[in-house]
Amino acid sequence: MLGICRGRRKFLAASLTLLCIPAITWIYLFAGSFEDGKPVSLSPLESQAHSPRYTASSQRERESLEVRVREVEEENRSLRRQLSLAQGQVPVHRRGNHSKTYSMEEGTGDSENLRAGIVAGNSSECGQQPAVEKCETIHVAIVCAGYNASRDVVTLVKSVLFHRRNPLHFHLIADSIAEQILATLFQTWMVPAVRVDFYNADELKSEVSWIPNKHYSGIYGLMKLVLTKTLPANLERVIVLDTDITFATDIAELWAVFHKFKGQQVLGLVENQSDWYLGNLWKNHRPWPALGRGYNTGVILLLLDKLRKMKWEQMWRLTAERELMGMLSTSLADQDIFNAVIKQNPFLVYQLPCFWNVQLSDHTRSEQCYRDVSDLKVIHWNSPKKLRVKNKHVEFFRNLYLTFLEYDGNLLRRELFGCPSETDVNSENLQKQLSELDEDDLCYEFRRERFTVHRTHLYFLHYEFQPAPDNTDVTLVAQLSMDRLQMLEAICKHWEGPISLALYLSDAEAQQFLRYAQGSEVLMSRHNVGYHIVYKEGQFYPVNLLRNVAMKHISTPYMFLSDIDFLPMYGLYEYLRKSVIQLDLANTKKAMIVPAFETLRYRLSFPKSKAELLSMLDMGTLFTFRYHVWTKGHAPTNFAKWRTATMPYRVEWEADFEPYVVVRRDCSEYDRRFVGFGWNKVAHIMELDAQEYEFTVLPNAYMIHMPHAPSFDITKFRSNKQYRICLKTLKEEFQQDMSRRYGFAALKYLTAENNS
Repeated sequence: MLGICRGRRKFLAASLTLLCIPAITWIYLFAGSFEDGKPVSLSPLESQAHSPRYTASSQRERESLEVRVREVEEENRSLRRQLSLAQGQVPVHRRGNHSKTYSMEEGTGDSENLRAGIVAGNSSECGQQPAVEKCETIHVAIVCAGYNASRDVVTLVKSVLFHRRNPLHFHLIADSIAEQILATLFQTWMVPAVRVDFYNADELKSEVSWIPNKHYSGIYGLMKLVLTKTLPANLERVIVLDTDITFATDIAELWAVFHKFKGQQVLGLVENQSDWYLGNLWKNHRPWPALGRGYNTGVILLLLDKLRKMKWEQMWRLTAERELMGMLSTSLADQDIFNAVIKQNPFLVYQLPCFWNVQLSDHTRSEQCYRDVSDLKVIHWNSPKKLRVKNKHVEFFRNLYLTFLEYDGNLLRRELFGCPSETDVNSENLQKQLSELDEDDLCYEFRRERFTVHRTHLYFLHYEFQPAPDNTDVTLVAQLSMDRLQMLEAICKHWEGPISLALYLSDAEAQQFLRYAQGSEVLMSRHNVGYHIVYKEGQFYPVNLLRNVAMKHISTPYMFLSDIDFLPMYGLYEYLRKSVIQLDLANTKKAMIVPAFETLRYRLSFPKSKAELLSMLDMGTLFTFRYHVWTKGHAPTNFAKWRTATMPYRVEWEADFEPYVVVRRDCSEYDRRFVGFGWNKVAHIMELDAQEYEFTVLPNAYMIHMPHAPSFDITKFRSNKQYRICLKTLKEEFQQDMSRRYGFAALKYLTAENNS
């Protein structure tokens, strides 16, 4: 009863104060605004213009008065907020405000904190959270190492980009593999108002390698401990995320929680949602020390500046050394050490509402965290099982994850309204090149494709290959789309050497490919195949861009430039390595030609020798490639001579020649102006000839084209007259460029074209 009376007295006092202070304030201001019976303006400029008795002294008085007015108005606003709280009315700010993004923590998390009250200062604060400025940069740190983690982090980034309204700065602590993959991805993604910096994780290994760790994340799972040393000294705060996180809300809401930290609170963490740290999961289970259920480190808010002042580095090291004397190793990597430090120093933690890290681990009790899935803000797949975990709402969580997994990343390139972006030289050059194109040109779309930047994810699957010390290794290079996926297993059976493939896929198709590859024993047994995803954009198949991507990312001195619908003869890899030595490819400019044949049969008993192939040619089971539709493409190979040849022989370039060749990795790229069907390989062979490459046919090598449905691009070429006109125009422009680059020697290409 006494408490109720006190509450009423406080409410009455606040009400009277709110009513009285404005009146007193304005009486004071009204009285002070008259001098000698005349009204005086509160504006110093206006007073100076109209009052002859204006002095420096009176100016100071007016300025002091204005400061007091602002102070009183602020007090009034504060009192109104207190009054509204006393009445149980919490002001809600809509996101429609164009100057600031407000973050209200809704759902069950705050009420849970009110009930729990475990850590001092963590009880939920009624009212509006401090706003995040519209163009304030939000800093996010992620530790990422290896091929799989690099793939996982893309889904996390997509979910953040989808909801975000602020500029983002990603700080990626990455090994050399992840840095190569993610640097290329972000560079080609070209998302406005996103900056990415990399920090060499391999250089940080010595900082944590002394800690024995049983967790599946390995040594990289300990690197969050050294972020105060790793990240820039002027960076004050950062959100730290695991790679297996999915956001269901704007990350600015989480960033705004920093303003709730009080006193010595420097870590924002969600309570662990399993009984791991209670030590009752199984008999003799002995976890690291923790405060109650402990905290999960999948989502961390770090106040870096305060942590540094507290000597965080020394704090966690001493704790880890002490605990390892009895525990011998960590089970949950950095999380064990964070919890041991917090056990000794509970004042360091601000406990985040549980919806900021809904954990789907094997022993999770996350269902106690929320009443409804609409309350959730961050989903954490913190189990080796990932999407196979058991949970009442796992289908909802899985669908949310799959939505971002297959979401078209190109749609996330949207500008942030009203926020200036840092100058991007590549973006500026691209815009300049596009602005120089004539949009009324009937071939505008062809010309524009040359400058399209396609988002590219290198090494989509694990890749592992060490070239032989004799420097004779050859990588098979090819490109494909979803409709040629069935060729992969056959090629892997025919070619045991390294392969570099560029796949032109949508985000959804990339996941279909992943499932296909992971379900194939043949593909999963091969670690020397590099799969590079080039994401779909535009209306043309960028065949030469794909070839260039596959060529650029090989680790061998030589490459076999092939196509995905060809099967190389058995043993071709070893035969080419021997030919590299025989023809001294290391010191001469040679292009070794692998003769191309074709079959019209979907089921073919593949010839195991040249003699068997010649027999099949004579029987009509095989044919020289495109002999009936495009003879000129391979006629210079001189198949008649090849039948009896036992030694490599040289052939001369002729118009429209497009053989499949083995060359050094430093050869010219393919010309990107050619897209879809037509002249894409012809132009490349022409340029090799202009650079004085010798074309040498290998007498005991062959490849066979397998039948398939015609591609969309060849159908368009055959049915669309404008397509053919534009291709002819591009050919002429390419030949003119050749003349400028190679001078008099390039005249033969114009002559050959006119005579063909």
